[in-house]
Amino acid sequence: MPDISSRYDGLGVGFAPYLQPPEPGVVRWTVGEPGFDTPSEVIEAAIKGLEEGNTKYTRGPGSMELCQAVSEYLARHHSVEVGAEDVIITPGAKQALLYSFMITTMPGDEAILLAPSWASYEPMLNLIGAVPVNVPVRKDNFHPDLDAIRTAVTERTRMILVNSPCNPTGAVFTPAELQEIVDIAVEHDLWIVSDEIYARLVWMDYPHVSPYALPGGSERTLIVNGWSKSWAMTGMRLGFLAGPSNAMGAAMKSQANSASHVPTFLMHAAAVALGCDDSVEQFNQEYLKRREIMTEGLSELPGLRVIEPEGAFYVFVDVTGTGMTDIEFADGALEAGVQLIPTSLITGGEGFVRISYATDEEAIYEGLRRLRTWLVD
Repeated sequence: MPDISSRYDGLGVGFAPYLQPPEPGVVRWTVGEPGFDTPSEVIEAAIKGLEEGNTKYTRGPGSMELCQAVSEYLARHHSVEVGAEDVIITPGAKQALLYSFMITTMPGDEAILLAPSWASYEPMLNLIGAVPVNVPVRKDNFHPDLDAIRTAVTERTRMILVNSPCNPTGAVFTPAELQEIVDIAVEHDLWIVSDEIYARLVWMDYPHVSPYALPGGSERTLIVNGWSKSWAMTGMRLGFLAGPSNAMGAAMKSQANSASHVPTFLMHAAAVALGCDDSVEQFNQEYLKRREIMTEGLSELPGLRVIEPEGAFYVFVDVTGTGMTDIEFADGALEAGVQLIPTSLITGGEGFVRISYATDEEAIYEGLRRLRTWLVD
């Protein structure tokens, strides 16, 4: 029997062991999936696309209608000016990330991650032979340690990855912090990959800012975003990549030689979603309520340190005060009937657990009750 490629040796799978559906009756606080139905007008547009026979091959980067809609959306919401011809519609934001890593690095090149970071970044980089360099964020608020980033840059560094709002920490970087990261990238002629999948989920009094929109950022920033989080469309697997023309030319080659394009009948539905601002606002108001319920409830439990999440829909909780490791805490919580994620599974996450409050209020209240029974009663 032949051996598989050695590129998979030791390759991690991130949070996967703790994302499996639990036994019936267990409260699930793990998945980063909106607890809402996809807006009805999006569903109707997808059905109409099927009924009209939009099941054939089409333009690889996505229909011009959809790419133009993304261009206008970025300008309207994030002050990003990028033409429709420099937008690629991808099978999920994860695919856009993989393309961006392939575009910005070669085997042996270094890419700076702000640790702890989302579980798939490091394995993706390892898969293509790039070298992830994990730079710890500040522990008081999970914002970037700019001096540490500067120190981490070497002659092999090619890219800095930014994820704001951040999964798993919930941090939203300030415009000033992002400008300093852009300045570092300009000084050393580096790419920036900006994962903006949570860009509409900001709970601070300052907005999400894309590095692309800052001075020096447009010629070196690749924007990764998609429809999963803000429009509750996780299963439709729709993302996009936008950025400088040379990088998007490479992205088109990546797509042409791998995925071809996303489902044709979903393209108009995706364009419709970008106009569903009322649904996004409604979802966000619910997230704010659930965020308050979750953080207040967790703060009342002994041994837990809760830093107020600034964006996305996760709480990053320090459990070291309980005397348990994060693995022990997660396993004990599961025995108590609550599934959550220990983040020592990723670099820099030791001693913390990630909790999603995207679930419904009933599951939040019931999970808090079970944890209180376990830890207090």
